[in-house]
Amino acid sequence: MFWASYLLAAMAVILAWPVPVLLARAKWTARAPVTALVLWQAIALAGGLSMIGAMLTWGLEPLGENLLAGLQGLAELLVSYAPAPGLDLVHVFALSAALLLGVHLVFTLLLTYYRIRKQRNKHRDLLHLLSSPVENTPKTLVISHPAPVAYCLPGGAGSVTVLSEGLLELLRPEELEAVLNHERAHLNQRHDLLLWAFAAWRSALPWLPTSQLAQRAVNELIEMLADDGALRTSNRETLIRAVAVVASGERPTGVGAPAKELLTPEESEALSTAHRLHRLLSPSPPLGKPAQALVLGCSALLLAVPTVLLLAPGLAG
Repeated sequence: MFWASYLLAAMAVILAWPVPVLLARAKWTARAPVTALVLWQAIALAGGLSMIGAMLTWGLEPLGENLLAGLQGLAELLVSYAPAPGLDLVHVFALSAALLLGVHLVFTLLLTYYRIRKQRNKHRDLLHLLSSPVENTPKTLVISHPAPVAYCLPGGAGSVTVLSEGLLELLRPEELEAVLNHERAHLNQRHDLLLWAFAAWRSALPWLPTSQLAQRAVNELIEMLADDGALRTSNRETLIRAVAVVASGERPTGVGAPAKELLTPEESEALSTAHRLHRLLSPSPPLGKPAQALVLGCSALLLAVPTVLLLAPGLAG
């Protein structure tokens, strides 16, 4: 397993820095957000597996020719209390680091879920006190707030969409329906699970700059997916107007004009939703099926390589 540990370490470094940076800068992701999300998940999983696997294979190298054999040798060593040839302090340190990192990642994942669940329950309790239901629109609540606000609160059967009075005053009925369709897409596609996973990844490795980069990129892709879901039932120009109103807090002048005239490039860049607006204003054709198949194949390969390096008997020879 000697060479396997070096290969896994190199893969962990590549997936921790250059690959996420290049993917975050890629333009094709807006044309295939689902495929891009699959790739982001593969990078995160393969990177974590490579980091832990590199330390495991290094620490278990004197005990077996692969991960399973090394773990079996470690179990026998712990039972018999017999000294293992070649197992020195460096190997013990690598094993301890792998164990600590693995426990840290799993614990952070569970802790993040607990915190999110607790915050949502508290938020839901406040909504019951401070909101009122929308007539003829199930699972939709209105809060008394002058700013245009729209968001969804996941919770299985208790999921709700929250709107503000300021939003209802600014939006026309068809624009409001587009916003509702956007939020329903978030709930139906369970985007909260993706947000939970990448929020946990960032919390577990805050010192890794690309963990923040990945979370931001995934957030943008999720918003694009929700936009695509809204476009299945809403007009594109209607959705653009609704997004512009929510982002700017006011109805742009010339609202009867074509959608592309609603916002100047400078105004679009000033909004936090600039990427979404640019994508809606200038739609590009979807990424071709061969290219998507290639990306999905790379995603599968990213997961397969560290698995093979860990489990293939005698790979390091």
